Amino acid sequence: MAAAAMVAVAGGGDFSDLREIKKQLLSVAERSRERGLQHSGKWAAELAFALEPLPLSELPPPPVLTEEDARDLDAYTLAKSYFDLKEYDRAAYFLQGCKSQKAYFLYMYSRYLSGEKKKDDETVDSLGPLEKGQVKNEALRELRVELSKKHKAQELDGFGLYLYGVVLRKLDLVKEAIDVFVEAAHVLPLHWGAWLELCNLITDKEMLKFLSLPDTWMKEFFLAHIYTELQLIEEALQKYQSLIDAGFSKSTYIISQIAVAYHNIRDIDKALSIFNELRKQDPYRIENMDTFSNLLYVRSMKPELSYLAHNLCEIDKYRVETCCVIGNYYSLRSQHEKAALYFQRALKLNPRYLGAWTLMGHEYMEMKNTSAAIQAYRHAIEVNKRDYRAWYGLGQTYEILKMPFYCLYYYRRAHQLRPNDSRMLVALGECYEKLNQLVEAKKCYWRAYAVGDVEKMALVKLAKLHEQLNESEQAAQCYIKYIHDIYSCGEVVEHLEVSTAFRYLAQYYFKCKLWDEASACAQKCCAFNDTREEGKALLRQILQLRNQGETSSTDVAAPFFLPASLSANNTPTRRVSPLNLSSVTP
Repeated sequence: MAAAAMVAVAGGGDFSDLREIKKQLLSVAERSRERGLQHSGKWAAELAFALEPLPLSELPPPPVLTEEDARDLDAYTLAKSYFDLKEYDRAAYFLQGCKSQKAYFLYMYSRYLSGEKKKDDETVDSLGPLEKGQVKNEALRELRVELSKKHKAQELDGFGLYLYGVVLRKLDLVKEAIDVFVEAAHVLPLHWGAWLELCNLITDKEMLKFLSLPDTWMKEFFLAHIYTELQLIEEALQKYQSLIDAGFSKSTYIISQIAVAYHNIRDIDKALSIFNELRKQDPYRIENMDTFSNLLYVRSMKPELSYLAHNLCEIDKYRVETCCVIGNYYSLRSQHEKAALYFQRALKLNPRYLGAWTLMGHEYMEMKNTSAAIQAYRHAIEVNKRDYRAWYGLGQTYEILKMPFYCLYYYRRAHQLRPNDSRMLVALGECYEKLNQLVEAKKCYWRAYAVGDVEKMALVKLAKLHEQLNESEQAAQCYIKYIHDIYSCGEVVEHLEVSTAFRYLAQYYFKCKLWDEASACAQKCCAFNDTREEGKALLRQILQLRNQGETSSTDVAAPFFLPASLSANNTPTRRVSPLNLSSVTP
Protein backbone atom coordinates (compact mmCIF):
# COMPACT_ATOMS: atom_id res chain seq x y z
CA MET A 1 0.00 0.00 0.00
CA ALA A 2 1.09 3.58 -0.68
CA ALA A 3 0.73 4.45 2.98
CA ALA A 4 3.07 1.73 4.15
CA ALA A 5 5.89 4.22 4.63
CA MET A 6 3.78 6.13 7.13
CA VAL A 7 3.16 3.19 9.45
CA ALA A 8 6.51 3.25 11.18
CA VAL A 9 5.62 5.64 14.00
CA ALA A 10 6.81 5.61 17.57
CA GLY A 11 5.17 3.09 19.95
CA GLY A 12 2.28 3.93 22.31
CA GLY A 13 3.04 6.91 24.49
CA ASP A 14 6.70 6.97 23.37
CA PHE A 15 7.67 10.63 22.96
CA SER A 16 11.43 10.12 23.41
CA ASP A 17 12.29 11.16 19.84
CA LEU A 18 10.47 14.46 19.31
CA ARG A 19 12.48 15.21 16.16
CA GLU A 20 11.16 12.06 14.49
CA ILE A 21 7.62 12.95 15.61
CA LYS A 22 8.03 16.44 14.10
CA LYS A 23 9.18 14.93 10.78
CA GLN A 24 6.13 12.66 10.75
CA LEU A 25 3.80 15.59 11.51
CA LEU A 26 5.28 17.79 8.76
CA SER A 27 5.04 14.90 6.30
CA VAL A 28 1.40 14.04 7.07
CA ALA A 29 0.44 17.75 7.09
CA GLU A 30 1.73 18.05 3.51
CA ARG A 31 0.06 14.81 2.39
CA SER A 32 -3.27 15.88 3.95
CA ARG A 33 -3.15 19.25 2.18
CA GLU A 34 -2.42 17.54 -1.17
CA ARG A 35 -5.70 15.65 -0.75
CA GLY A 36 -7.75 18.69 0.30
CA LEU A 37 -8.00 17.51 3.95
CA GLN A 38 -7.38 21.01 5.29
CA HIS A 39 -8.40 20.43 8.91
CA SER A 40 -6.18 17.37 9.35
CA GLY A 41 -3.31 19.26 7.69
CA LYS A 42 -3.83 22.25 9.98
CA TRP A 43 -3.96 20.04 13.11
CA ALA A 44 -0.67 18.34 12.21
CA ALA A 45 0.98 21.67 11.31
CA GLU A 46 -0.13 23.28 14.61
CA LEU A 47 1.25 20.36 16.58
CA ALA A 48 4.52 20.42 14.62
CA PHE A 49 4.84 24.17 15.29
CA ALA A 50 4.77 23.46 19.05
CA LEU A 51 8.00 21.45 18.71
CA GLU A 52 11.55 22.75 18.16
CA PRO A 53 12.50 23.62 14.52
CA LEU A 54 14.43 21.02 12.51
CA PRO A 55 17.77 21.74 10.82
CA LEU A 56 17.79 21.69 7.01
CA SER A 57 19.52 18.30 6.90
CA GLU A 58 16.69 16.66 8.90
CA LEU A 59 13.67 18.06 7.06
CA PRO A 60 11.44 15.27 5.62
CA PRO A 61 12.02 14.65 1.88
CA PRO A 62 9.13 15.28 -0.56
CA PRO A 63 6.97 12.20 -1.28
CA VAL A 64 8.39 9.91 -3.97
CA LEU A 65 6.35 10.04 -7.19
CA THR A 66 5.27 6.75 -8.79
CA GLU A 67 4.70 6.16 -12.51
CA GLU A 68 0.95 6.57 -11.91
CA ASP A 69 1.51 9.87 -10.06
CA ALA A 70 3.55 11.21 -13.00
CA ARG A 71 0.86 10.10 -15.50
CA ASP A 72 -1.93 11.82 -13.48
CA LEU A 73 0.09 14.91 -12.55
CA ASP A 74 -1.47 17.33 -15.08
CA ALA A 75 -5.05 16.27 -14.31
CA TYR A 76 -4.35 16.30 -10.56
CA THR A 77 -2.76 19.80 -10.63
CA LEU A 78 -5.68 21.25 -12.60
CA ALA A 79 -8.34 19.49 -10.50
CA LYS A 80 -6.68 20.52 -7.22
CA SER A 81 -6.87 24.19 -8.25
CA TYR A 82 -10.62 23.75 -8.95
CA PHE A 83 -11.05 21.84 -5.67
CA ASP A 84 -9.41 24.67 -3.69
CA LEU A 85 -11.97 27.08 -5.23
CA LYS A 86 -14.78 24.71 -4.10
CA GLU A 87 -15.64 23.75 -7.72
CA TYR A 88 -16.05 20.12 -6.72
CA ASP A 89 -17.99 18.80 -9.74
CA ARG A 90 -15.45 20.39 -12.07
CA ALA A 91 -12.54 18.87 -10.13
CA ALA A 92 -14.16 15.41 -10.23
CA TYR A 93 -14.79 15.68 -13.99
CA PHE A 94 -11.10 16.18 -14.79
CA LEU A 95 -10.00 13.41 -12.40
CA GLN A 96 -12.10 10.65 -14.01
CA GLY A 97 -9.97 7.67 -14.96
CA CYS A 98 -6.99 8.66 -12.79
CA LYS A 99 -5.26 5.65 -11.23
CA SER A 100 -2.79 7.11 -8.67
CA GLN A 101 -3.80 6.96 -5.00
CA LYS A 102 -3.65 10.75 -4.55
CA ALA A 103 -5.67 11.62 -7.67
CA TYR A 104 -8.21 8.85 -7.02
CA PHE A 105 -8.76 10.09 -3.46
CA LEU A 106 -9.29 13.67 -4.67
CA TYR A 107 -11.73 12.39 -7.33
CA MET A 108 -13.86 10.52 -4.75
CA TYR A 109 -13.56 13.27 -2.15
CA SER A 110 -14.68 15.91 -4.69
CA ARG A 111 -17.78 13.86 -5.47
CA TYR A 112 -18.51 13.44 -1.76
CA LEU A 113 -18.12 17.16 -1.01
CA SER A 114 -20.23 18.11 -4.04
CA GLY A 115 -23.09 15.99 -2.65
CA GLU A 116 -22.62 17.46 0.84
CA LYS A 117 -22.68 21.04 -0.49
CA LYS A 118 -25.91 20.42 -2.41
CA LYS A 119 -27.46 18.79 0.66
CA ASP A 120 -26.47 21.70 2.90
CA ASP A 121 -27.87 24.23 0.43
CA GLU A 122 -31.22 22.41 0.48
CA THR A 123 -31.13 21.99 4.28
CA VAL A 124 -30.71 25.75 4.80
CA ASP A 125 -33.89 26.37 2.78
CA SER A 126 -35.92 23.74 4.68
CA LEU A 127 -37.46 24.41 8.07
CA GLY A 128 -38.47 21.50 10.28
CA PRO A 129 -36.74 18.22 11.13
CA LEU A 130 -39.04 16.30 8.76
CA GLU A 131 -37.86 18.21 5.70
CA LYS A 132 -34.27 18.00 6.91
CA GLY A 133 -34.56 14.25 7.26
CA GLN A 134 -35.61 13.99 3.60
CA VAL A 135 -32.56 15.89 2.33
CA LYS A 136 -29.90 13.34 1.43
CA ASN A 137 -26.44 13.39 -0.14
CA GLU A 138 -27.31 11.61 -3.39
CA ALA A 139 -23.67 10.68 -4.09
CA LEU A 140 -23.26 8.50 -0.98
CA ARG A 141 -24.67 5.21 -2.28
CA GLU A 142 -22.60 5.30 -5.48
CA LEU A 143 -19.46 6.19 -3.50
CA ARG A 144 -20.10 3.31 -1.11
CA VAL A 145 -20.40 0.78 -3.95
CA GLU A 146 -17.17 1.97 -5.61
CA LEU A 147 -15.14 2.26 -2.39
CA SER A 148 -16.44 -1.13 -1.18
CA LYS A 149 -15.02 -2.83 -4.32
CA LYS A 150 -11.66 -1.14 -3.80
CA HIS A 151 -11.72 -2.09 -0.11
CA LYS A 152 -12.35 -5.77 -0.87
CA ALA A 153 -9.48 -5.70 -3.37
CA GLN A 154 -7.28 -4.06 -0.67
CA GLU A 155 -6.56 -1.12 -2.98
CA LEU A 156 -7.37 1.69 -0.52
CA ASP A 157 -4.61 3.54 1.30
CA GLY A 158 -5.10 5.18 4.73
CA PHE A 159 -6.79 8.26 3.24
CA GLY A 160 -9.06 6.13 1.06
CA LEU A 161 -10.11 4.05 4.07
CA TYR A 162 -10.88 7.29 5.95
CA LEU A 163 -13.19 8.48 3.15
CA TYR A 164 -14.88 5.06 2.97
CA GLY A 165 -15.52 5.29 6.74
CA VAL A 166 -17.01 8.77 6.36
CA VAL A 167 -19.38 7.53 3.64
CA LEU A 168 -20.48 4.57 5.81
CA ARG A 169 -21.06 6.90 8.79
CA LYS A 170 -23.18 9.23 6.66
CA LEU A 171 -25.27 6.21 5.61
CA ASP A 172 -25.76 5.36 9.33
CA LEU A 173 -23.78 2.12 9.00
CA VAL A 174 -22.08 2.80 12.33
CA LYS A 175 -20.58 -0.64 13.07
CA GLU A 176 -19.02 -0.93 9.61
CA ALA A 177 -17.77 2.67 9.82
CA ILE A 178 -16.03 2.01 13.17
CA ASP A 179 -14.25 -1.05 11.72
CA VAL A 180 -13.06 0.93 8.69
CA PHE A 181 -11.84 3.89 10.79
CA VAL A 182 -9.88 1.50 13.05
CA GLU A 183 -8.35 -0.04 9.92
CA ALA A 184 -7.52 3.47 8.61
CA ALA A 185 -5.82 4.30 11.93
CA HIS A 186 -3.69 1.13 11.63
CA VAL A 187 -2.70 1.82 8.01
CA LEU A 188 -2.08 5.56 8.49
CA PRO A 189 -1.79 6.30 12.23
CA LEU A 190 -0.71 9.93 11.69
CA HIS A 191 -3.95 11.04 9.99
CA TRP A 192 -5.91 12.88 12.71
CA GLY A 193 -9.14 12.92 10.66
CA ALA A 194 -9.68 9.16 11.06
CA TRP A 195 -9.13 9.33 14.82
CA LEU A 196 -11.56 12.25 15.09
CA GLU A 197 -14.27 10.43 13.13
CA LEU A 198 -13.79 7.43 15.42
CA CYS A 199 -14.28 9.77 18.41
CA ASN A 200 -17.69 10.81 17.08
CA LEU A 201 -18.89 7.19 16.92
CA ILE A 202 -17.82 5.99 20.36
CA THR A 203 -20.62 6.44 22.89
CA ASP A 204 -19.10 5.10 26.13
CA LYS A 205 -15.93 3.83 27.81
CA GLU A 206 -16.99 0.17 27.40
CA MET A 207 -17.10 0.60 23.63
CA LEU A 208 -13.60 2.09 23.75
CA LYS A 209 -12.19 -0.98 25.56
CA PHE A 210 -13.13 -3.32 22.70
CA LEU A 211 -11.38 -1.30 19.97
CA SER A 212 -8.13 -2.74 18.63
CA LEU A 213 -6.20 0.52 18.18
CA PRO A 214 -2.66 0.91 16.84
CA ASP A 215 -0.06 1.31 19.58
CA THR A 216 1.33 4.72 18.55
CA TRP A 217 1.88 8.11 20.18
CA MET A 218 -1.16 9.39 18.22
CA LYS A 219 -3.32 7.11 20.37
CA GLU A 220 -2.52 9.35 23.39
CA PHE A 221 -4.02 12.39 21.62
CA PHE A 222 -7.05 10.31 20.62
CA LEU A 223 -7.63 9.04 24.18
CA ALA A 224 -7.31 12.55 25.65
CA HIS A 225 -9.89 13.81 23.11
CA ILE A 226 -12.36 10.95 23.60
CA TYR A 227 -12.14 11.25 27.41
CA THR A 228 -13.07 14.94 27.08
CA GLU A 229 -16.00 14.02 24.82
CA LEU A 230 -17.21 11.29 27.20
CA GLN A 231 -17.01 13.71 30.18
CA LEU A 232 -14.23 11.64 31.79
CA ILE A 233 -12.51 14.91 32.58
CA GLU A 234 -10.03 13.72 35.21
CA GLU A 235 -8.63 11.12 32.82
CA ALA A 236 -8.56 13.67 29.97
CA LEU A 237 -6.67 16.25 32.04
CA GLN A 238 -4.14 13.60 33.11
CA LYS A 239 -3.54 12.68 29.45
CA TYR A 240 -3.14 16.32 28.39
CA GLN A 241 -0.75 16.96 31.28
CA SER A 242 1.38 13.97 30.24
CA LEU A 243 1.41 15.32 26.63
CA ILE A 244 2.56 18.72 27.90
CA ASP A 245 5.29 17.03 29.97
CA ALA A 246 6.33 15.03 26.89
CA GLY A 247 7.22 18.26 25.05
CA PHE A 248 3.99 19.74 23.65
CA SER A 249 3.71 22.59 26.19
CA LYS A 250 3.46 25.21 23.40
CA SER A 251 0.60 23.45 21.58
CA THR A 252 -2.40 25.77 21.32
CA TYR A 253 -4.55 22.73 20.47
CA ILE A 254 -3.76 21.11 23.85
CA ILE A 255 -4.26 24.38 25.73
CA SER A 256 -7.68 24.86 24.10
CA GLN A 257 -8.69 21.26 24.88
CA ILE A 258 -7.74 21.74 28.56
CA ALA A 259 -9.85 24.92 28.65
CA VAL A 260 -12.81 23.00 27.13
CA ALA A 261 -12.33 20.23 29.72
CA TYR A 262 -12.52 22.73 32.59
CA HIS A 263 -15.59 24.29 30.93
CA ASN A 264 -17.22 20.84 30.88
CA ILE A 265 -16.77 20.39 34.65
CA ARG A 266 -17.96 23.99 35.25
CA ASP A 267 -14.65 25.13 36.74
CA ILE A 268 -15.39 28.51 35.22
CA ASP A 269 -12.53 30.53 36.75
CA LYS A 270 -9.89 28.03 35.63
CA ALA A 271 -11.39 27.76 32.12
CA LEU A 272 -11.57 31.56 31.75
CA SER A 273 -7.97 31.96 32.84
CA ILE A 274 -6.75 29.33 30.31
CA PHE A 275 -8.80 30.88 27.49
CA ASN A 276 -7.34 34.32 28.28
CA GLU A 277 -3.85 32.80 28.13
CA LEU A 278 -4.72 31.12 24.81
CA ARG A 279 -5.88 34.45 23.38
CA LYS A 280 -2.50 35.98 24.23
CA GLN A 281 -0.65 33.13 22.47
CA ASP A 282 -2.95 32.96 19.43
CA PRO A 283 -4.90 36.29 19.21
CA TYR A 284 -6.49 35.55 15.82
CA ARG A 285 -7.79 32.11 16.80
CA ILE A 286 -11.54 31.63 16.25
CA GLU A 287 -11.90 27.91 17.10
CA ASN A 288 -13.36 27.28 20.59
CA MET A 289 -14.13 31.00 21.06
CA ASP A 290 -17.84 30.14 21.20
CA THR A 291 -17.04 28.01 24.28
CA PHE A 292 -15.12 30.98 25.73
CA SER A 293 -18.18 33.18 25.09
CA ASN A 294 -20.40 30.64 26.94
CA LEU A 295 -18.21 31.12 30.03
CA LEU A 296 -18.34 34.91 29.75
CA TYR A 297 -22.13 34.62 29.36
CA VAL A 298 -22.49 32.46 32.49
CA ARG A 299 -20.44 35.01 34.46
CA SER A 300 -22.48 37.91 32.94
CA MET A 301 -19.20 39.55 31.81
CA LYS A 302 -20.86 41.92 29.33
CA PRO A 303 -17.86 44.20 28.49
CA GLU A 304 -15.55 41.19 27.90
CA LEU A 305 -18.18 39.43 25.76
CA SER A 306 -18.75 42.62 23.78
CA TYR A 307 -14.99 42.99 23.17
CA LEU A 308 -14.71 39.33 22.08
CA ALA A 309 -17.66 39.72 19.65
CA HIS A 310 -16.18 42.89 18.08
CA ASN A 311 -12.73 41.33 17.87
CA LEU A 312 -13.97 38.16 16.10
CA CYS A 313 -16.09 40.31 13.75
CA GLU A 314 -12.92 42.10 12.65
CA ILE A 315 -11.13 38.78 12.08
CA ASP A 316 -13.94 36.94 10.24
CA LYS A 317 -17.59 37.84 10.63
CA TYR A 318 -18.77 34.87 8.55
CA ARG A 319 -17.47 32.08 10.77
CA VAL A 320 -19.94 29.98 12.75
CA GLU A 321 -18.05 30.64 16.01
CA THR A 322 -18.25 34.41 15.43
CA CYS A 323 -22.02 34.22 14.87
CA CYS A 324 -22.43 32.18 18.09
CA VAL A 325 -20.37 34.68 20.10
CA ILE A 326 -22.50 37.59 18.78
CA GLY A 327 -25.64 35.55 19.53
CA ASN A 328 -24.46 35.02 23.11
CA TYR A 329 -23.78 38.76 23.44
CA TYR A 330 -27.33 39.67 22.35
CA SER A 331 -28.74 36.94 24.59
CA LEU A 332 -26.91 38.43 27.58
CA ARG A 333 -28.51 41.78 26.72
CA SER A 334 -31.92 39.98 26.64
CA GLN A 335 -32.33 40.71 22.91
CA HIS A 336 -33.44 37.16 22.20
CA GLU A 337 -34.81 37.73 18.68
CA LYS A 338 -31.47 39.15 17.55
CA ALA A 339 -29.61 36.31 19.30
CA ALA A 340 -31.74 33.68 17.52
CA LEU A 341 -31.07 35.46 14.21
CA TYR A 342 -27.29 35.09 14.67
CA PHE A 343 -27.60 31.43 15.64
CA GLN A 344 -29.65 30.90 12.46
CA ARG A 345 -26.90 32.64 10.51
CA ALA A 346 -24.35 30.25 12.05
CA LEU A 347 -26.47 27.30 10.91
CA LYS A 348 -26.69 28.64 7.37
CA LEU A 349 -22.89 28.62 7.34
CA ASN A 350 -22.77 25.10 8.82
CA PRO A 351 -26.05 23.18 9.37
CA ARG A 352 -24.17 20.53 11.38
CA TYR A 353 -22.77 22.97 13.94
CA LEU A 354 -23.93 21.52 17.25
CA GLY A 355 -23.48 24.56 19.54
CA ALA A 356 -25.68 26.81 17.41
CA TRP A 357 -28.65 24.39 17.45
CA THR A 358 -28.52 24.11 21.25
CA LEU A 359 -28.11 27.85 21.82
CA MET A 360 -30.95 28.58 19.40
CA GLY A 361 -33.14 26.21 21.41
CA HIS A 362 -32.31 28.22 24.55
CA GLU A 363 -33.33 31.48 22.81
CA TYR A 364 -36.65 30.02 21.64
CA MET A 365 -37.24 28.93 25.25
CA GLU A 366 -36.66 32.52 26.38
CA MET A 367 -39.15 33.68 23.74
CA LYS A 368 -41.68 31.07 25.00
CA ASN A 369 -41.70 29.41 21.55
CA THR A 370 -41.66 25.83 22.80
CA SER A 371 -42.30 24.08 19.47
CA ALA A 372 -39.37 25.89 17.79
CA ALA A 373 -37.19 25.11 20.85
CA ILE A 374 -38.06 21.39 20.62
CA GLN A 375 -37.15 21.39 16.89
CA ALA A 376 -33.80 23.09 17.59
CA TYR A 377 -32.90 20.70 20.43
CA ARG A 378 -33.85 17.69 18.31
CA HIS A 379 -31.56 18.94 15.53
CA ALA A 380 -28.74 19.21 18.10
CA ILE A 381 -29.29 15.59 19.18
CA GLU A 382 -29.29 14.46 15.53
CA VAL A 383 -25.86 16.09 15.14
CA ASN A 384 -24.48 14.66 18.39
CA LYS A 385 -26.35 12.33 20.74
CA ARG A 386 -23.80 13.15 23.48
CA ASP A 387 -24.94 16.77 23.81
CA TYR A 388 -26.35 16.80 27.34
CA ARG A 389 -27.48 20.45 26.97
CA ALA A 390 -29.92 19.50 24.22
CA TRP A 391 -31.39 16.60 26.27
CA TYR A 392 -31.65 18.90 29.29
CA GLY A 393 -33.24 21.63 27.15
CA LEU A 394 -35.86 19.17 25.86
CA GLY A 395 -36.60 18.19 29.46
CA GLN A 396 -37.15 21.85 30.40
CA THR A 397 -39.37 22.39 27.36
CA TYR A 398 -41.64 19.46 28.20
CA GLU A 399 -41.69 20.62 31.82
CA ILE A 400 -43.16 23.94 30.63
CA LEU A 401 -45.69 21.94 28.59
CA LYS A 402 -46.58 20.05 31.84
CA MET A 403 -45.63 16.65 30.40
CA PRO A 404 -43.64 15.13 33.29
CA PHE A 405 -43.20 11.64 31.80
CA TYR A 406 -41.58 13.14 28.71
CA CYS A 407 -39.33 15.46 30.68
CA LEU A 408 -38.33 12.57 32.99
CA TYR A 409 -37.06 10.65 29.96
CA TYR A 410 -35.00 13.60 28.67
CA TYR A 411 -33.59 14.53 32.09
CA ARG A 412 -32.51 10.93 32.61
CA ARG A 413 -30.67 10.98 29.28
CA ALA A 414 -28.95 14.21 30.33
CA HIS A 415 -28.05 12.67 33.72
CA GLN A 416 -26.52 9.60 32.05
CA LEU A 417 -24.26 11.91 30.06
CA ARG A 418 -23.42 14.11 33.08
CA PRO A 419 -23.69 11.89 36.18
CA ASN A 420 -21.88 14.44 38.37
CA ASP A 421 -23.91 17.50 37.35
CA SER A 422 -26.25 18.48 40.18
CA ARG A 423 -28.59 20.43 37.87
CA MET A 424 -29.64 17.23 36.07
CA LEU A 425 -30.26 15.49 39.39
CA VAL A 426 -32.32 18.35 40.83
CA ALA A 427 -34.40 18.44 37.63
CA LEU A 428 -34.91 14.66 37.88
CA GLY A 429 -35.96 15.01 41.53
CA GLU A 430 -38.54 17.65 40.65
CA CYS A 431 -39.91 15.35 37.93
CA TYR A 432 -40.25 12.42 40.33
CA GLU A 433 -41.99 14.72 42.82
CA LYS A 434 -44.56 15.71 40.20
CA LEU A 435 -45.11 12.02 39.45
CA ASN A 436 -45.46 11.37 43.20
CA GLN A 437 -42.45 9.00 43.20
CA LEU A 438 -41.09 10.57 46.37
CA VAL A 439 -38.50 7.89 47.25
CA GLU A 440 -36.79 8.41 43.87
CA ALA A 441 -37.06 12.19 44.29
CA LYS A 442 -35.28 11.98 47.67
CA LYS A 443 -32.50 9.87 46.13
CA CYS A 444 -32.00 12.46 43.39
CA TYR A 445 -31.85 15.46 45.74
CA TRP A 446 -29.40 13.74 48.09
CA ARG A 447 -27.21 12.66 45.17
CA ALA A 448 -27.28 16.24 43.81
CA TYR A 449 -25.98 17.46 47.18
CA ALA A 450 -23.39 14.66 47.27
CA VAL A 451 -21.84 15.58 43.91
CA GLY A 452 -21.52 19.27 44.83
CA ASP A 453 -24.76 21.21 44.43
CA VAL A 454 -24.03 24.09 42.05
CA GLU A 455 -27.23 26.05 42.71
CA LYS A 456 -27.46 25.22 46.44
CA MET A 457 -31.09 24.11 46.07
CA ALA A 458 -30.95 20.31 46.48
CA LEU A 459 -30.96 20.32 50.31
CA VAL A 460 -33.87 22.78 50.47
CA LYS A 461 -35.91 20.62 48.09
CA LEU A 462 -34.99 17.51 50.08
CA ALA A 463 -35.95 19.25 53.34
CA LYS A 464 -39.33 20.29 51.92
CA LEU A 465 -39.92 16.72 50.79
CA HIS A 466 -39.17 15.41 54.30
CA GLU A 467 -41.46 18.14 55.65
CA GLN A 468 -44.24 17.00 53.33
CA LEU A 469 -43.78 13.41 54.58
CA ASN A 470 -43.82 14.59 58.23
CA GLU A 471 -40.20 13.47 58.69
CA SER A 472 -39.40 16.47 60.82
CA GLU A 473 -35.99 15.41 62.13
CA GLN A 474 -34.65 14.65 58.63
CA ALA A 475 -36.07 17.95 57.35
CA ALA A 476 -34.33 19.81 60.18
CA GLN A 477 -31.03 18.06 59.40
CA CYS A 478 -31.28 19.10 55.74
CA TYR A 479 -32.05 22.73 56.62
CA ILE A 480 -29.07 22.75 59.04
CA LYS A 481 -26.70 21.42 56.35
CA TYR A 482 -28.12 23.98 53.93
CA ILE A 483 -27.47 26.87 56.33
CA HIS A 484 -23.94 25.63 57.00
CA ASP A 485 -23.27 25.49 53.25
CA ILE A 486 -24.61 28.99 52.60
CA TYR A 487 -22.64 30.55 55.44
CA SER A 488 -19.44 28.58 54.86
CA CYS A 489 -19.19 29.47 51.17
CA GLY A 490 -19.56 33.16 52.02
CA GLU A 491 -22.67 33.78 49.92
CA VAL A 492 -25.04 36.65 50.64
CA VAL A 493 -27.26 35.71 53.56
CA GLU A 494 -30.31 36.96 51.63
CA HIS A 495 -30.25 33.69 49.67
CA LEU A 496 -33.77 32.81 48.56
CA GLU A 497 -34.43 29.96 50.95
CA VAL A 498 -32.36 30.91 54.03
CA SER A 499 -35.36 32.54 55.69
CA THR A 500 -37.45 29.41 55.00
CA ALA A 501 -34.78 27.27 56.65
CA PHE A 502 -34.56 29.46 59.76
CA ARG A 503 -38.36 29.60 60.06
CA TYR A 504 -38.67 25.81 59.92
CA LEU A 505 -35.84 25.29 62.42
CA ALA A 506 -37.28 27.89 64.81
CA GLN A 507 -40.63 26.05 64.79
CA TYR A 508 -38.93 22.64 65.02
CA TYR A 509 -36.84 23.63 68.05
CA PHE A 510 -39.90 25.28 69.59
CA LYS A 511 -41.84 21.98 69.30
CA CYS A 512 -38.83 20.17 70.83
CA LYS A 513 -38.90 22.73 73.71
CA LEU A 514 -35.29 23.71 72.98
CA TRP A 515 -35.83 27.40 73.81
CA ASP A 516 -32.25 28.62 73.28
CA GLU A 517 -32.00 27.13 69.78
CA ALA A 518 -35.56 28.19 68.89
CA SER A 519 -34.83 31.71 70.12
CA ALA A 520 -31.61 31.93 68.08
CA CYS A 521 -33.43 30.81 64.91
CA ALA A 522 -36.35 33.18 65.56
CA GLN A 523 -33.90 36.07 65.89
CA LYS A 524 -32.40 35.10 62.51
CA CYS A 525 -35.93 35.13 61.06
CA CYS A 526 -36.28 38.78 62.08
CA ALA A 527 -33.52 39.68 59.60
CA PHE A 528 -35.71 38.71 56.62
CA ASN A 529 -38.79 40.60 55.43
CA ASP A 530 -40.91 37.52 54.73
CA THR A 531 -40.31 35.89 58.13
CA ARG A 532 -39.87 38.94 60.38
CA GLU A 533 -43.36 38.90 61.91
CA GLU A 534 -43.29 35.13 62.52
CA GLY A 535 -39.87 35.45 64.16
CA LYS A 536 -41.10 38.22 66.50
CA ALA A 537 -44.25 36.24 67.38
CA LEU A 538 -42.17 33.16 68.20
CA LEU A 539 -39.77 35.15 70.37
CA ARG A 540 -42.75 36.52 72.35
CA GLN A 541 -44.11 32.98 72.82
CA ILE A 542 -40.71 31.69 74.03
CA LEU A 543 -40.39 34.61 76.48
CA GLN A 544 -43.92 33.98 77.78
CA LEU A 545 -43.23 30.24 78.31
CA ARG A 546 -39.97 30.96 80.09
CA ASN A 547 -41.69 33.46 82.36
CA GLN A 548 -44.23 30.77 83.20
CA GLY A 549 -41.26 28.60 84.31
CA GLU A 550 -41.38 26.18 81.33
CA THR A 551 -37.95 24.56 81.20
CA SER A 552 -35.99 23.58 78.12
CA SER A 553 -36.29 19.92 77.15
CA THR A 554 -33.20 17.77 77.68
CA ASP A 555 -34.44 14.37 76.59
CA VAL A 556 -35.02 15.29 72.93
CA ALA A 557 -32.00 14.53 70.78
CA ALA A 558 -32.42 17.41 68.36
CA PRO A 559 -29.69 18.54 66.02
CA PHE A 560 -27.87 21.79 66.73
CA PHE A 561 -27.51 24.28 63.93
CA LEU A 562 -25.05 27.04 64.72
CA PRO A 563 -22.89 27.73 61.66
CA ALA A 564 -19.68 25.98 62.60
CA SER A 565 -18.26 24.10 59.63
CA LEU A 566 -19.58 20.58 59.11
CA SER A 567 -17.16 17.83 60.06
CA ALA A 568 -15.42 15.99 57.23
CA ASN A 569 -17.32 12.82 58.17
CA ASN A 570 -20.63 14.46 57.35
CA THR A 571 -19.55 15.63 53.92
CA PRO A 572 -20.59 13.12 51.26
CA THR A 573 -18.29 12.06 48.43
CA ARG A 574 -18.10 14.36 45.44
CA ARG A 575 -17.91 11.81 42.60
CA VAL A 576 -20.56 9.14 42.12
CA SER A 577 -21.84 6.93 39.35
CA PRO A 578 -25.20 7.61 37.63
CA LEU A 579 -28.31 6.72 39.63
CA ASN A 580 -29.91 3.43 38.75
CA LEU A 581 -33.53 4.44 38.17
CA SER A 582 -34.35 1.74 35.65
CA SER A 583 -37.15 0.36 37.80
CA VAL A 584 -39.21 3.48 37.20
CA THR A 585 -38.91 3.92 33.45
CA PRO A 586 -41.96 5.80 32.21
